[in-house]
Amino acid sequence: MICYHHTSPPPLPHHADPLRLHLACGLSRKQNQKDPPKFLRLTKQYLPHLARLCLISTFLEDGVRMWFQWSEQSDYISATWNCGWFLASCFVLINLLGQLGGCVLILSRNLVQYACFALFGIIALQTVAYSILWDVKFLMRNLALGGGLLLLLAESRGEGKSMFAGVPSLGESSPKQYMQLGGRVLLVLMFMTLLHFELNLITILQNLVGTALIVLVAVGFKTKLAALTLVLWLAWINLFFNAFWTVPTYKPMHDFLKYDFFQTTSVIGGLLLVVALGPGGVSMDEKKKEW
Repeated sequence: MICYHHTSPPPLPHHADPLRLHLACGLSRKQNQKDPPKFLRLTKQYLPHLARLCLISTFLEDGVRMWFQWSEQSDYISATWNCGWFLASCFVLINLLGQLGGCVLILSRNLVQYACFALFGIIALQTVAYSILWDVKFLMRNLALGGGLLLLLAESRGEGKSMFAGVPSLGESSPKQYMQLGGRVLLVLMFMTLLHFELNLITILQNLVGTALIVLVAVGFKTKLAALTLVLWLAWINLFFNAFWTVPTYKPMHDFLKYDFFQTTSVIGGLLLVVALGPGGVSMDEKKKEW
């Protein structure tokens, strides 16, 4: 009678150990590729929240200012447009509720698309009411602010969702990706207002570097690095040149610097969204993946 004994398989020969080691190293490398560093995970988790907070800061500040300067704002609108006290007060009320309500919805991540449309309306209303349409510098800054909202609107949409109900997604040509393109192009208008046309070496170098970064963000090439560099540049400019807290509140310059500070902070928020989410499908960075 033949008996079969259940024994463990014999060990691999000595020449098989390098193969085993190579396979183990390969699996370890794949695992490391799947698991990004903790810093990158934390950045991806918290950066969009910081970007949204920066983006709505100018609306939040302006909504609060409407409350504390109700009479000044309504008197200005009434005198400028000869519309009477009632319509001027309605204008201030719409600005107050529209901006503060939109900020609350965006921060709470509820009805974000409707909040973005409401803030778009506020930008258009103020552009007309305060005659910003005829001031190129302020108009470009308002358009840059609209670009940040466009990026926020794109971020709030699902990857596969279409702009209209019942219409299938178009993949690479989806509306979300064109929103990201439009948002990037509008954001860089902010930097057009920072260029100085002076004939000295430092100013010329600043203009050249700034223009190069603007072009990189607009076309979507090395987008995250270029956007992050612009964030640092804008933050430095904002802290040193728009330091409204150093000017007494009774001086008109205080309000001008405060306006510039929060508008610049909102554009920084839009650029942080680009850093966090990437340039989108309509960009050179995305096209490079197909080459």
